[in-house]
Amino acid sequence: MDDPKTLVSTEWLARHLKDPDLRILDASWYMPSMNRDPKAEYEAAHIPGARFFDIDEISDARSELPHMAPPVEKFMSRMRAMGVGDGHQVVVYDGMGIFSAARVWWTFKLMGKDDIAVLDGGLPKWQSEGREIEDLPPMVRDRHMTVQRRAHLVRDVTQVSAASKLKDHEIIDARSAARFRGEAPEPREGLRSGHIPGARNVPFDAVLSENGTMKDPEALKAVFEAAGVDLSKPAITSCGSGVTAAILSLALERIGKTDHSLYDGSWTEWGQFPTLPVATTED
Repeated sequence: MDDPKTLVSTEWLARHLKDPDLRILDASWYMPSMNRDPKAEYEAAHIPGARFFDIDEISDARSELPHMAPPVEKFMSRMRAMGVGDGHQVVVYDGMGIFSAARVWWTFKLMGKDDIAVLDGGLPKWQSEGREIEDLPPMVRDRHMTVQRRAHLVRDVTQVSAASKLKDHEIIDARSAARFRGEAPEPREGLRSGHIPGARNVPFDAVLSENGTMKDPEALKAVFEAAGVDLSKPAITSCGSGVTAAILSLALERIGKTDHSLYDGSWTEWGQFPTLPVATTED
């Protein structure tokens, strides 16, 4: 079901491609081990009119952690320069299907912007259907953007530590089961292995279908419940560095759950502090 505030199909985007107030963002981002260059891929082929959203650059440069949510002023200035502003319907996609695009969806929500949807199946689905692509840079005109940051959508290490102790939130970890259990090494050096005590594990690909699209709301609900997630509690999503956690945030929004936030520092932050407790078994 198409919803311009969460997820839209390739059919929906094809119908609306020429809408004057539509803005498309290519938010492709990859793990270093994937050996892919998102900017070069964007320049070679993108959906017509798409602008490139650089997740690493449009972030908080003051933080030592990777791609933390940008300050309001930086987000506003970057969006203005990209010609994205008030009154626009934004559709964001990536080159994996649904991977990094959800992070940008969450970032817009954090900034108080609701008219943004992830393209279901992303560029792979769009291209597999033989739809139009181009290699031209888009025509950009400045557009003013009003931002109102929603602090309740993001959590820091102190808040997550309290939630872990009090057990008043469900902390949902999007990493693989092997990383969650501490059986596989972390891709970033110097991090301990395991998970936040009390967290539940819903690997991000568990909410996706084989073709890279998101499962329907009923199936999503079943995935969370099968992982032991109590959906009556507010949720905090987490992962390695705050990217795939946003896929779970999008999935929660799709099932009508709105009391969720994202732990921006995620395991990159938690795993580096020797004073924070680490679990390796489900409790």
